[in-house]
Amino acid sequence: MADLTTHSGAPVSRFTFGAMQFGGKADQTQSKAMFDAAHDSGINHFDTAVGYTEGASETILGALIKPARDTIYLATKAGYTGGASRANILAHFDLSRKRLNEDAIDLLYMHRFDDETPLEDTFSTLAELQSRGLIRHIGVSNYAAWQVMKAQAVALSLGTRIDVIQPMYNLVKRQSEVEIFPMAADQQITVVPYSPLGGGLLTGKYALGETGRLTEDPRYQARYDQDWMRETARELAALGARLGVAPATLAVAWAAGHPVRPLPIISARSVEQLQPSLSAVSFRMNQDLYDQITRLSVTPPPATDRLEER
Repeated sequence: MADLTTHSGAPVSRFTFGAMQFGGKADQTQSKAMFDAAHDSGINHFDTAVGYTEGASETILGALIKPARDTIYLATKAGYTGGASRANILAHFDLSRKRLNEDAIDLLYMHRFDDETPLEDTFSTLAELQSRGLIRHIGVSNYAAWQVMKAQAVALSLGTRIDVIQPMYNLVKRQSEVEIFPMAADQQITVVPYSPLGGGLLTGKYALGETGRLTEDPRYQARYDQDWMRETARELAALGARLGVAPATLAVAWAAGHPVRPLPIISARSVEQLQPSLSAVSFRMNQDLYDQITRLSVTPPPATDRLEER
Protein backbone atom coordinates (compact mmCIF):
# COMPACT_ATOMS: atom_id res chain seq x y z
CA MET A 1 0.00 0.00 0.00
CA ALA A 2 0.99 3.62 -0.38
CA ASP A 3 3.20 5.09 2.35
CA LEU A 4 0.80 7.54 3.99
CA THR A 5 2.21 9.44 6.96
CA THR A 6 1.53 12.62 8.87
CA HIS A 7 3.99 15.50 8.71
CA SER A 8 5.52 14.19 11.91
CA GLY A 9 6.27 10.89 10.18
CA ALA A 10 3.65 8.77 11.95
CA PRO A 11 1.77 6.26 9.78
CA VAL A 12 -1.90 6.96 9.20
CA SER A 13 -4.25 5.22 11.60
CA ARG A 14 -6.08 1.98 10.78
CA PHE A 15 -9.34 3.92 10.82
CA THR A 16 -10.34 7.26 9.30
CA PHE A 17 -12.77 9.82 10.64
CA GLY A 18 -15.21 11.36 8.17
CA ALA A 19 -16.36 14.92 8.88
CA MET A 20 -19.31 14.78 6.49
CA GLN A 21 -21.76 15.62 9.30
CA PHE A 22 -19.81 18.61 10.64
CA GLY A 23 -21.96 21.70 10.33
CA GLY A 24 -24.97 19.65 9.26
CA LYS A 25 -26.45 17.00 11.53
CA ALA A 26 -23.60 17.75 13.97
CA ASP A 27 -23.29 21.29 15.25
CA GLN A 28 -20.02 22.95 16.32
CA THR A 29 -20.11 21.46 19.83
CA GLN A 30 -20.97 17.95 18.66
CA SER A 31 -18.33 18.15 15.93
CA LYS A 32 -15.60 19.09 18.39
CA ALA A 33 -16.64 16.33 20.77
CA MET A 34 -16.46 13.74 17.98
CA PHE A 35 -13.14 15.06 16.72
CA ASP A 36 -11.67 14.90 20.22
CA ALA A 37 -13.00 11.38 20.80
CA ALA A 38 -11.62 10.14 17.49
CA HIS A 39 -8.24 11.82 17.99
CA ASP A 40 -7.97 10.57 21.58
CA SER A 41 -8.64 7.03 20.32
CA GLY A 42 -5.60 7.25 18.04
CA ILE A 43 -7.22 8.28 14.77
CA ASN A 44 -5.02 10.76 12.90
CA HIS A 45 -6.61 10.57 9.43
CA PHE A 46 -9.50 13.00 8.86
CA ASP A 47 -11.60 13.21 5.70
CA THR A 48 -13.86 15.93 4.28
CA ALA A 49 -14.87 17.39 0.88
CA VAL A 50 -15.48 20.77 -0.68
CA GLY A 51 -19.16 19.97 -1.06
CA TYR A 52 -19.94 18.71 2.44
CA THR A 53 -22.52 20.78 4.38
CA GLU A 54 -22.02 23.76 2.05
CA GLY A 55 -18.47 24.25 3.29
CA ALA A 56 -19.14 24.06 7.02
CA SER A 57 -17.46 20.66 7.27
CA GLU A 58 -14.13 22.00 5.99
CA THR A 59 -14.36 25.19 8.05
CA ILE A 60 -15.04 23.35 11.31
CA LEU A 61 -12.48 20.60 10.65
CA GLY A 62 -9.82 23.11 9.67
CA ALA A 63 -10.14 24.89 12.99
CA LEU A 64 -10.13 21.65 14.98
CA ILE A 65 -6.93 20.25 13.48
CA LYS A 66 -4.85 23.42 13.97
CA PRO A 67 -3.39 22.61 17.41
CA ALA A 68 -2.20 19.20 16.20
CA ARG A 69 -1.70 19.81 12.47
CA ASP A 70 1.67 18.04 12.21
CA THR A 71 0.14 14.88 13.66
CA ILE A 72 -2.95 14.96 11.38
CA TYR A 73 -3.32 13.48 7.91
CA LEU A 74 -5.88 15.68 6.14
CA ALA A 75 -7.90 14.65 3.09
CA THR A 76 -10.45 16.57 1.05
CA LYS A 77 -12.14 16.11 -2.32
CA ALA A 78 -12.87 18.12 -5.44
CA GLY A 79 -14.97 17.68 -8.53
CA TYR A 80 -18.18 16.06 -7.31
CA THR A 81 -19.99 18.84 -9.15
CA GLY A 82 -18.70 20.73 -12.15
CA GLY A 83 -16.48 17.99 -13.51
CA ALA A 84 -12.74 17.28 -13.37
CA SER A 85 -11.43 20.09 -15.55
CA ARG A 86 -8.37 22.07 -14.54
CA ALA A 87 -10.48 25.16 -13.85
CA ASN A 88 -12.94 23.31 -11.63
CA ILE A 89 -10.25 21.44 -9.70
CA LEU A 90 -8.34 24.63 -8.99
CA ALA A 91 -11.49 26.52 -8.02
CA HIS A 92 -12.56 23.77 -5.62
CA PHE A 93 -9.07 23.33 -4.23
CA ASP A 94 -8.60 27.04 -3.57
CA LEU A 95 -11.99 27.14 -1.85
CA SER A 96 -11.04 24.12 0.30
CA ARG A 97 -7.74 25.69 1.33
CA LYS A 98 -9.49 28.91 2.29
CA ARG A 99 -12.08 27.11 4.39
CA LEU A 100 -9.57 24.76 5.99
CA ASN A 101 -7.15 27.67 6.51
CA GLU A 102 -4.37 25.49 5.14
CA ASP A 103 -1.80 26.20 2.47
CA ALA A 104 -1.36 22.50 1.64
CA ILE A 105 -3.44 19.33 1.94
CA ASP A 106 -2.09 15.83 2.51
CA LEU A 107 -4.51 14.06 0.15
CA LEU A 108 -6.74 15.43 -2.59
CA TYR A 109 -9.32 13.11 -4.13
CA MET A 110 -11.18 13.45 -7.38
CA HIS A 111 -14.64 12.85 -5.92
CA ARG A 112 -16.00 10.98 -8.95
CA PHE A 113 -15.08 10.05 -12.49
CA ASP A 114 -15.70 12.58 -15.23
CA ASP A 115 -15.95 10.98 -18.65
CA GLU A 116 -16.26 14.34 -20.41
CA THR A 117 -12.85 15.69 -19.39
CA PRO A 118 -9.64 14.14 -20.76
CA LEU A 119 -7.73 12.36 -18.03
CA GLU A 120 -4.60 14.22 -19.12
CA ASP A 121 -6.22 17.50 -18.13
CA THR A 122 -7.31 16.19 -14.75
CA PHE A 123 -4.10 14.49 -13.75
CA SER A 124 -1.71 17.08 -15.14
CA THR A 125 -3.49 19.54 -12.83
CA LEU A 126 -3.12 17.20 -9.86
CA ALA A 127 0.52 16.53 -10.76
CA GLU A 128 1.16 20.28 -10.85
CA LEU A 129 -0.41 20.76 -7.41
CA GLN A 130 1.77 17.95 -6.14
CA SER A 131 4.96 19.32 -7.67
CA ARG A 132 4.23 22.70 -6.07
CA GLY A 133 3.94 21.03 -2.67
CA LEU A 134 0.27 21.89 -2.32
CA ILE A 135 -0.82 18.26 -2.08
CA ARG A 136 1.19 15.24 -1.01
CA HIS A 137 -0.93 12.39 -2.39
CA ILE A 138 -3.52 11.92 -5.14
CA GLY A 139 -6.70 9.93 -4.58
CA VAL A 140 -9.84 8.96 -6.46
CA SER A 141 -13.30 8.23 -5.07
CA ASN A 142 -16.18 6.32 -6.65
CA TYR A 143 -14.03 5.17 -9.58
CA ALA A 144 -14.46 1.72 -11.10
CA ALA A 145 -11.30 -0.38 -11.35
CA TRP A 146 -11.02 0.15 -15.11
CA GLN A 147 -11.30 3.90 -14.60
CA VAL A 148 -8.53 3.81 -12.01
CA MET A 149 -6.25 1.90 -14.37
CA LYS A 150 -6.85 4.36 -17.21
CA ALA A 151 -6.14 7.23 -14.84
CA GLN A 152 -3.12 5.49 -13.32
CA ALA A 153 -1.55 5.08 -16.76
CA VAL A 154 -1.93 8.80 -17.37
CA ALA A 155 -0.64 9.67 -13.90
CA LEU A 156 2.44 7.50 -14.35
CA SER A 157 3.15 9.16 -17.71
CA LEU A 158 3.19 12.46 -15.84
CA GLY A 159 5.63 11.22 -13.21
CA THR A 160 3.10 10.72 -10.44
CA ARG A 161 0.57 8.08 -9.35
CA ILE A 162 -2.76 7.44 -7.66
CA ASP A 163 -2.03 6.53 -4.05
CA VAL A 164 -5.51 6.14 -2.55
CA ILE A 165 -8.97 4.99 -3.61
CA GLN A 166 -12.18 5.63 -1.69
CA PRO A 167 -14.94 3.17 -2.64
CA MET A 168 -18.19 2.22 -0.94
CA TYR A 169 -17.70 -0.94 1.13
CA ASN A 170 -19.58 -2.72 3.89
CA LEU A 171 -21.07 -6.10 4.71
CA VAL A 172 -23.99 -5.65 2.29
CA LYS A 173 -22.05 -3.71 -0.37
CA ARG A 174 -19.15 -5.95 -1.34
CA GLN A 175 -18.74 -5.23 -5.05
CA SER A 176 -15.32 -3.69 -4.34
CA GLU A 177 -14.00 -7.17 -3.54
CA VAL A 178 -14.42 -8.21 -7.18
CA GLU A 179 -12.05 -5.85 -9.00
CA ILE A 180 -11.28 -2.72 -6.94
CA PHE A 181 -9.52 -4.52 -4.09
CA PRO A 182 -7.39 -6.81 -6.32
CA MET A 183 -6.51 -3.80 -8.48
CA ALA A 184 -5.55 -1.76 -5.42
CA ALA A 185 -3.34 -4.56 -4.12
CA ASP A 186 -1.64 -4.88 -7.50
CA GLN A 187 -1.08 -1.13 -7.83
CA GLN A 188 -0.13 -0.55 -4.19
CA ILE A 189 -3.09 1.78 -3.75
CA THR A 190 -4.40 2.27 -0.23
CA VAL A 191 -8.13 1.59 0.17
CA VAL A 192 -10.08 4.04 2.36
CA PRO A 193 -13.70 2.85 2.11
CA TYR A 194 -16.75 4.82 3.14
CA SER A 195 -20.10 3.69 4.62
CA PRO A 196 -18.90 0.72 6.70
CA LEU A 197 -22.28 0.86 8.50
CA GLY A 198 -24.35 0.90 5.32
CA GLY A 199 -26.09 4.18 6.08
CA GLY A 200 -26.82 2.95 9.59
CA LEU A 201 -28.43 -0.31 8.44
CA LEU A 202 -25.74 -2.43 10.09
CA THR A 203 -26.20 -0.77 13.46
CA GLY A 204 -29.53 -2.58 13.77
CA LYS A 205 -31.38 0.64 14.54
CA TYR A 206 -33.89 0.42 11.70
CA ALA A 207 -35.11 -2.96 12.92
CA LEU A 208 -35.92 -1.15 16.18
CA GLY A 209 -38.00 1.48 14.37
CA GLU A 210 -35.42 4.27 14.61
CA THR A 211 -34.82 6.85 11.89
CA GLY A 212 -31.77 7.82 9.88
CA ARG A 213 -30.48 8.02 6.32
CA LEU A 214 -32.50 5.02 5.13
CA THR A 215 -35.71 6.71 6.24
CA GLU A 216 -34.69 10.27 5.31
CA ASP A 217 -32.66 10.06 2.09
CA PRO A 218 -33.98 8.42 -1.12
CA ARG A 219 -30.41 7.68 -2.25
CA TYR A 220 -29.76 5.53 0.79
CA GLN A 221 -33.15 3.86 0.45
CA ALA A 222 -32.21 2.86 -3.08
CA ARG A 223 -28.85 1.50 -1.92
CA TYR A 224 -29.92 -0.45 1.14
CA ASP A 225 -33.66 -1.04 1.29
CA GLN A 226 -33.58 -4.67 0.18
CA ASP A 227 -34.98 -7.60 2.12
CA TRP A 228 -31.75 -9.62 2.10
CA MET A 229 -29.77 -6.63 3.33
CA ARG A 230 -32.19 -6.10 6.22
CA GLU A 231 -31.93 -9.80 7.06
CA THR A 232 -28.14 -9.56 7.12
CA ALA A 233 -28.44 -6.60 9.50
CA ARG A 234 -30.76 -8.59 11.77
CA GLU A 235 -28.35 -11.54 11.81
CA LEU A 236 -25.40 -9.26 12.58
CA ALA A 237 -27.34 -7.72 15.46
CA ALA A 238 -28.19 -11.18 16.77
CA LEU A 239 -24.54 -12.20 16.58
CA GLY A 240 -23.53 -9.04 18.39
CA ALA A 241 -26.08 -9.74 21.12
CA ARG A 242 -24.63 -13.22 21.64
CA LEU A 243 -21.10 -11.83 21.84
CA GLY A 244 -22.01 -8.77 23.89
CA VAL A 245 -20.63 -6.51 21.14
CA ALA A 246 -22.48 -3.72 19.34
CA PRO A 247 -23.27 -4.65 15.73
CA ALA A 248 -21.71 -1.36 14.59
CA THR A 249 -18.42 -2.40 16.19
CA LEU A 250 -18.54 -5.73 14.37
CA ALA A 251 -19.44 -4.07 11.06
CA VAL A 252 -16.60 -1.55 11.20
CA ALA A 253 -14.04 -4.10 12.41
CA TRP A 254 -15.14 -6.47 9.64
CA ALA A 255 -14.69 -3.76 6.99
CA ALA A 256 -11.11 -3.26 8.24
CA GLY A 257 -10.42 -7.00 8.26
CA HIS A 258 -10.13 -7.66 4.55
CA PRO A 259 -6.64 -8.78 3.43
CA VAL A 260 -6.06 -5.52 1.51
CA ARG A 261 -6.15 -3.81 4.94
CA PRO A 262 -8.69 -1.05 4.25
CA LEU A 263 -8.78 2.06 6.42
CA PRO A 264 -12.57 2.48 6.90
CA ILE A 265 -14.11 5.91 7.36
CA ILE A 266 -16.26 6.16 10.46
CA SER A 267 -18.67 8.99 11.13
CA ALA A 268 -21.72 9.93 13.19
CA ARG A 269 -23.96 12.74 14.34
CA SER A 270 -22.83 12.69 17.98
CA VAL A 271 -20.25 11.12 20.28
CA GLU A 272 -22.87 8.73 21.59
CA GLN A 273 -23.65 7.53 18.09
CA LEU A 274 -19.94 7.39 17.23
CA GLN A 275 -18.83 5.33 20.21
CA PRO A 276 -19.68 1.82 18.88
CA SER A 277 -17.68 2.54 15.73
CA LEU A 278 -14.78 3.91 17.77
CA SER A 279 -14.81 0.68 19.77
CA ALA A 280 -13.68 -1.07 16.59
CA VAL A 281 -10.28 0.62 17.01
CA SER A 282 -9.45 -1.64 19.94
CA PHE A 283 -11.62 -4.61 18.96
CA ARG A 284 -9.63 -7.71 18.07
CA MET A 285 -11.37 -9.84 15.46
CA ASN A 286 -10.02 -13.32 14.88
CA GLN A 287 -10.28 -15.15 11.57
CA ASP A 288 -13.12 -17.38 12.72
CA LEU A 289 -15.30 -14.41 13.65
CA TYR A 290 -14.38 -12.58 10.44
CA ASP A 291 -15.43 -15.62 8.41
CA GLN A 292 -18.63 -15.99 10.41
CA ILE A 293 -19.61 -12.39 9.71
CA THR A 294 -18.66 -12.75 6.05
CA ARG A 295 -21.10 -15.64 5.69
CA LEU A 296 -23.98 -13.38 6.76
CA SER A 297 -24.04 -11.67 3.37
CA VAL A 298 -23.76 -12.52 -0.30
CA THR A 299 -20.21 -12.95 -1.54
CA PRO A 300 -20.06 -11.49 -5.05
CA PRO A 301 -18.85 -13.76 -7.85
CA PRO A 302 -15.37 -13.24 -9.28
CA ALA A 303 -14.93 -10.84 -12.19
CA THR A 304 -14.90 -13.75 -14.64
CA ASP A 305 -18.10 -15.12 -13.03
CA ARG A 306 -16.44 -18.56 -12.87
CA LEU A 307 -17.83 -19.54 -9.49
CA GLU A 308 -15.72 -22.68 -9.34
CA GLU A 309 -12.63 -20.46 -9.13
CA ARG A 310 -13.81 -18.42 -6.16
